[in-house]
Amino acid sequence: MKTPLIFEIKGGSLDDGPGIRTVIFFKGCPLSCMWCHNPEGMSPGFEHSFDSKECIRCLICVENCGAGAISYADKFKLDKAKCIQCFTCVSMCPTGALDVVGKSLGIEKIVESVLKDKPFFETSGGGVTLSGGEPTLNMDFSSMLVKRFKEEGIKTLLETCGFFNYEDFAKKMLPWLDAIYFDIKLFDVDEHKKYCGVGNDKILNNFKKLLSESSVEILPRIPLVPGITDTKANLNRIAGFLISCGVSKVKLLSYNPLWPDKLEKFWSDSLKVPGKMRQFMKPDHLKNCRAFFENSDIKVY
Repeated sequence: MKTPLIFEIKGGSLDDGPGIRTVIFFKGCPLSCMWCHNPEGMSPGFEHSFDSKECIRCLICVENCGAGAISYADKFKLDKAKCIQCFTCVSMCPTGALDVVGKSLGIEKIVESVLKDKPFFETSGGGVTLSGGEPTLNMDFSSMLVKRFKEEGIKTLLETCGFFNYEDFAKKMLPWLDAIYFDIKLFDVDEHKKYCGVGNDKILNNFKKLLSESSVEILPRIPLVPGITDTKANLNRIAGFLISCGVSKVKLLSYNPLWPDKLEKFWSDSLKVPGKMRQFMKPDHLKNCRAFFENSDIKVY
């Protein structure tokens, strides 16, 4: 069984399911959404991160990189093709400006870390949420993990992009889940390929199968991304799809423009992010988005 990398275990969350929750963030995702709010979770492997605010320009990392992968002119650059991921630069950085994203944690280590929060789960009706990245990318590991949480009497919730093998999921993960937050981003297959890197046939088919074959609570979520997922055409088509599936509730994720700031830490070009994607969503626009579903008697969370 492959052990995936975890990039964060976050306690005290109020946004990832009912009650107080501890969220486990997996690295690796089969999608490549251009607006990903967790870009550190897209790659399944270890990565460098660089916080320019903590850097004192001592150049210790440049001088001690045996592969010559780090350079500095007007700013620091990492040549990922040259980097051998020895992470000597990280260990020698005196300020912590350089860091490693991703930890290899066994199942029992994760369970041990989460159990300290169990009293909060019990008093609030909360539990554990698997997020990412995409937890189903490592189905065997995630299966054993949610099973262990159930053995400890902890409720489990999965946040998923829906791009997984349904038969494996139904056998390995579904029996141990209490709820699933299922993202539906774009209805048009070509738009989905353009902005998310893959088609959406598998995603929509998995959603329909789960609704018809499972008793687990399933809540569809739609991230509202300016000019991409929040359009009249897209929301109308998703609303029609949900009605055809007999869905009575949906969660709209109001757009958060803070993700471009993360891109610089991974040497990605944040300057290419359009200006409209750097602004918070206006209340009137969010109200209009809600109306697409409320007018069809779909309750919006």
